[in-house]
Amino acid sequence: MSLTKRCSAEFFGTFWLVFGGCGSAIFAAAFPELGIGFMGVALAFGLTLLTMCYAIGHISGCHINPAVTFGLVAGGRFPGRELVPYVIAQVLGGIAAGAVLYLIASGKMGFDASSGFASNGYGEHSPDHYSLMAALIAEVVLTAFFLLIIMGATHKRGHAGLAGVAIGLSLTLIHLISIPITNTSVNPARSTAVALFQGSWAVEQLWLFWLAPIVGGIIGAVTYRALLANED
Repeated sequence: MSLTKRCSAEFFGTFWLVFGGCGSAIFAAAFPELGIGFMGVALAFGLTLLTMCYAIGHISGCHINPAVTFGLVAGGRFPGRELVPYVIAQVLGGIAAGAVLYLIASGKMGFDASSGFASNGYGEHSPDHYSLMAALIAEVVLTAFFLLIIMGATHKRGHAGLAGVAIGLSLTLIHLISIPITNTSVNPARSTAVALFQGSWAVEQLWLFWLAPIVGGIIGAVTYRALLANED
């Protein structure tokens, strides 16, 4: 499969992740009386990833997350020469989804993106006012385990047909844990996609949601490769 086709798959996969996950948070989380709440948003993120695992996994591997791509390079599962094109495709796909979400959301009277727009944050912009250090630790640890699960679920001796289920459910669990802390990133493309349209504090805090997931992804992948992988 050509790199162009694989990057195209990453673009559309990341679009779907941001549109489905962040869209559920923007439009449905607090809908009067029928809002889906934290659990619904967590499930939406898990379902978007699960569905894309089966839609594009055979094309691009369904990274749809720069932290995953960095981790898979560190874990020896992906060639480093293709890291930059994948990350660019992921970020562009996320931004495209953010733009569509903004266009839809702005059609509602009283819409104001500066109120949050499903952005990630710490301190006063954390949903439950967790500190920068708490946000950093949470994002590193959760992304590390995310990569550990991905590496294990997609191992050649694993149950390949069920890998998408394990990976999708792991993202759901990650959101159930950390929405109150950071609104859950573990994905720099997801964070960038909405921060650019929030336009103020989210952009200022975006550095953390690139640094922590990438560091966590590398830690998780290297840990799996060094301690857990069975290469027999």
